[in-house]
Amino acid sequence: MKLTLSSSPHQRVQRDTGQIMRLVIYAMAPAMVLQMFFFGWGLLIQASIAVLTAVATEAAFLALRSKPIGRALSDYSAVLTALLLAVSIPPALPWWMTVLGTFCAIAIAKQLYGGLGFNMFNPAMIAYVILLISFPVAMTMWLPPQQFLSEPLSFADTLSLIFTGFTQSGMDVVQLRTVVDGVTMATPLDAVKTGLTQSQTYTESLQAPIFDGGFASSLGAAWSWVALAYLAGGLFLLKAKVINWHIPVAMIVSVVVFSGFLHLLDMDRYASPLFHVFNGSLLIGAFFIATDPVSASTTNKGRLIFAGAIGFWLVIIRTFGGYPDAVAFAVIIMNMAVPLIDYYTRPRTYGHSPRPQKRKHR
Repeated sequence: MKLTLSSSPHQRVQRDTGQIMRLVIYAMAPAMVLQMFFFGWGLLIQASIAVLTAVATEAAFLALRSKPIGRALSDYSAVLTALLLAVSIPPALPWWMTVLGTFCAIAIAKQLYGGLGFNMFNPAMIAYVILLISFPVAMTMWLPPQQFLSEPLSFADTLSLIFTGFTQSGMDVVQLRTVVDGVTMATPLDAVKTGLTQSQTYTESLQAPIFDGGFASSLGAAWSWVALAYLAGGLFLLKAKVINWHIPVAMIVSVVVFSGFLHLLDMDRYASPLFHVFNGSLLIGAFFIATDPVSASTTNKGRLIFAGAIGFWLVIIRTFGGYPDAVAFAVIIMNMAVPLIDYYTRPRTYGHSPRPQKRKHR
């Protein structure tokens, strides 16, 4: 009888899929609340739209495949996918784009592969990339934090903006993004990338209005606090043994190493590792997205390779690509490489050579 020695650490805590998904959702909750505090009611509305669409789409496809609906929906995988997409898109994104993206996540990236456990790619990231490529302008229309708006958006205004394109007073997203002195607001990654393309140095790009006020009160600080909240949630998942340390640690270290190398080569041209870590979606990507047990590598060596390569692609695309952030693209690229990574890092069978011996012919 062959005994397979799998990668350690071995699972000691018995949890079903629903319990694991709920723990991940709980870990995301504080960061989502903080995101709503800074950016308004949009996230709550987008999350509601995405969750309803995900559950309805999942139920419809399960019915078409004659699968038990109740048991499948109780694993909360569709809800988690919807929430990951909701926190990744602009809070004021038109409602129908959220519906379209969520449908693609569940129907195309998950159910067409056979459902949970069979999907090759991370469903939320597939949906995000589809929306970003199809609607690049809308997907980059992030509003500034509420405290910097001339009039903070109420729930009714946000609802009207998402469903009609205008607030109750008749302002659209473009007008809301333009504040005092006609300065158009952007994310920190957008601001630095735009500055660099305009022949500014990295240090000069940090003088943009979005960074005025320092870590405590600048526009960029809102993104940093949200990133720290996702870091705290990720540490909770590690403590609860929901995820292993290999992927988040390897991904963050990889980003620090590669971005640090570029920064040392030319400090005027390339952003610092600290900027890469605390701006954008690196931390949510490292702890909540790349750790997807279905689409990630399944061996410990493979996880290190998988996550390290994600960090490499993230830095390359952020620095030299056309998009400010790159977690979704980096994850999808490495999802394609998982079968190859697992093949070469698969656990050995106890008492047998890891590679088949060539048979000698007389």
